[in-house]
Amino acid sequence: MKTFEQPLSMQEEGEYLALMHGEDKEAAHRARQILIERNLRLVAHVAKKYAGSGEDMEDLISIGTIGLIKAVNTFNAQKGSRLATYAARCIDNELLMMFRVRKKITREISLYEPIGTDKEGNEINLLDICEQEQSDIVEDMDTAAKIKCLSKLIDEKLDSRERQIIKLRYGVLNGINDDSEMTQRDIGKLLGISRSYVSRIEKKALGKLKIGLQEAKLY
Repeated sequence: MKTFEQPLSMQEEGEYLALMHGEDKEAAHRARQILIERNLRLVAHVAKKYAGSGEDMEDLISIGTIGLIKAVNTFNAQKGSRLATYAARCIDNELLMMFRVRKKITREISLYEPIGTDKEGNEINLLDICEQEQSDIVEDMDTAAKIKCLSKLIDEKLDSRERQIIKLRYGVLNGINDDSEMTQRDIGKLLGISRSYVSRIEKKALGKLKIGLQEAKLY
């Protein structure tokens, strides 16, 4: 595999980001190229997660690089995160999107591919005999990523009361659904507050979690 350049230091990254958003168009273009080139190692790192998918690693890196370019173009340093953190999510999302598209195309082709004939000599395909869709590993990975992110957001974004109500309301314990959801009325009785107050806290907490998922590009 191609050897990539070392990543930029935090100071260097800040300097190139400033140049990229500056008025000097030539310097901005060069800074953008450097930010992309010096983060290609990150693309390879994320792509390794899908090494067993059957896709060529060079193809994975090419698709991941599209995500990196999008990340560099849309990154907002004022939100407080490093470019690498934001870019890793964009790269991962781009690869997952590629897998979804290819999976859909492959499924559509295979479902209509003749696999034999019936007793009357008519061609039959998988679509004729399939009663339910098989589990999609890419969708499963996407769901797992959202659950992991939500678990982290519950602990980081919510205050203690919001966290308590969300965990009771949706049966979430340490990031695991334990199937013991409670109604707003029951939670109110447990905590000694009104059902409407529980509803307001729940709504506010869900809003925070939605924003968190949007920032993580998982919503």
